[in-house]
This record gives sequence, structure tokens and C-alpha cells, in this order.
Amino acid sequence: MSLYKVFDVAGSAMSAQSLRLNMTASNLANAETVAGSPEEAYKARNPVFAATLQAVRGEGSPATGVSVRNVVESQAPNQALHMPDHPDADANGYVYRSNVNTVEEMVNMISASRSYQNSVEVMSTSRDLLLQTIRLGQ
Repeated sequence: MSLYKVFDVAGSAMSAQSLRLNMTASNLANAETVAGSPEEAYKARNPVFAATLQAVRGEGSPATGVSVRNVVESQAPNQALHMPDHPDADANGYVYRSNVNTVEEMVNMISASRSYQNSVEVMSTSRDLLLQTIRLGQ
């Protein structure tokens, strides 16, 4: 494996964590939104990642990084709120809040930002090691 593949792997991890941070931000922005029915209410979205290991299957390079497989919506129920004066209320006077759990989303944001920072450190350390190796040849 080429030493430069480390940059590809770390770069794909950074891209994946950036997507995770963006989805978390979107979930937090919609945490307090309401709708007239549970089907219309915002549902929290989360990315599904997969490690791409082609060499295990004998398809080429040992590792190509992280790929986004899918984006799934949370199946948690939406909270019904009795607000008969709300313009979106149904016939029974209920509106439905999004199913975003802000505590979970904050934990997710911290985890994603730390994972992103770890990938930055991997790239930085790899760069330093490559530069030291080049200096040995001078």
C-alpha cells in the first residue's frame, strides 16, 4: 500500500464526518418544528457509513476509506401536543412535534467533531512522517 493512501482514507473519513455534522445541524434546527400530522412532522435523519475494504474481497487496494451507504430516518414516534389554536392543528386540536432528541444530537455532534479532528491528526502526522522520510534521502 502506498503511503499516500493514508491521505485518501483520512480524507474520506473527514468527508463522512462532515456529512454527519451537517445532518446533526439539520436535525437540531428542526427539533422544535410542528406539523398537522405525524406523517408530515420532521423525522431525525442519520447517515449510515460503511468501511470500504476491497482487498479482503481481492478487488484491489487494501483500503479506500469510508463511504455513505444510506440516510435513514428515525422511527421514534412524534410527540402529540394539544394546541387547538395552532393553525396546523388537526380536527382534534393536536400538532405533532419532530422526533429529534436534542441530547442524542448533541452527543452525536461531539462524537463527529472528535472523529473529524482525529482524521485531521492522522493527515498531519502522515505528512510530517513523509517529510521526514524525504529529508533522510537528502
